[in-house]
Amino acid sequence: MKALDWDDLRFFLAVAAAGSLSAASRELEVNTTTVLRRIGALEEALDSRLFERLRSGYSLTAEGARLLKTLEPVDQGLSSLARDFKAQAEDFRGQVRLGTSEAVAAGLIAPAMAGFAETYPDIALDIVTDPSLTGPGTAPRVMNALRDVDIALRLARPTQGDMLVRKLGDIAYGLYAAPDYLKAKPELSPEDDLSGHQIIGFSDDDKPLGPVWYLSRAAREAAIVMRSSSAASRAAAAQTGLGLTVLPCFLADQMDGLTRLAGPERVGALELWLLTRGDLTRLTHVRAVMDFLIGEIQRRSALLAGQTSG
Repeated sequence: MKALDWDDLRFFLAVAAAGSLSAASRELEVNTTTVLRRIGALEEALDSRLFERLRSGYSLTAEGARLLKTLEPVDQGLSSLARDFKAQAEDFRGQVRLGTSEAVAAGLIAPAMAGFAETYPDIALDIVTDPSLTGPGTAPRVMNALRDVDIALRLARPTQGDMLVRKLGDIAYGLYAAPDYLKAKPELSPEDDLSGHQIIGFSDDDKPLGPVWYLSRAAREAAIVMRSSSAASRAAAAQTGLGLTVLPCFLADQMDGLTRLAGPERVGALELWLLTRGDLTRLTHVRAVMDFLIGEIQRRSALLAGQTSG
């Protein structure tokens, strides 16, 4: 058996988090051949196959998952060393990576960034709109979910890992369509039966929770003309008169050319949670972004709840 090179574990962690050789190579600033060689050396040293090579990327085997679980506390402890030293400086400078949905980024965070930048000119906020970090459903493991972001706004409470979590509110959803579409279609049934209508639905990959479940049930006999996990894409299609769709009220209520036909009392809502790793909260610039997000979402709580259109 080949001797274990401890540095190979760093390559394993990068591939496990990124899910592909190319993404891991960018993270580690080496070429993909080097990553492949180091993973091969580690598998030879451990006499175990750690990854399944799939078309979609690299997926952990049972042996790989066991190794990842063993390494997670070590990786987190080493990662926190630099943060511990930086935290002592109480420095309002640096980059903070935020994972959130496209709709929350565009509808809530971006409009408030001018005020944040004026208060904290030396903090750069990098917004990552990756659905795997922020969508509803079972939360992925912390290391995979937050390895490349400092804070996430997520539509589900995580149940794993050393996390600081805080519920910020509920995001109300409603049923919307363009006025021109409604002129040519039958009136809505009070029993939430959308048969006879054209539907712009959620992606098949979206978890059947709250608004997703409402639309799949109500549109059982309707014609699905388009599907998308992107609220912005569904909204744009609805504005053209393509059909009915379900959207976050805070987004759709502020858009021209859309009429709300049903609100959260019928369509439902999803919880919005802020989460970060506990060690990151000691960094001054990360805490500043957290306070900004909490304050902005609280300030716009009525809009999030679908109680106002402004």
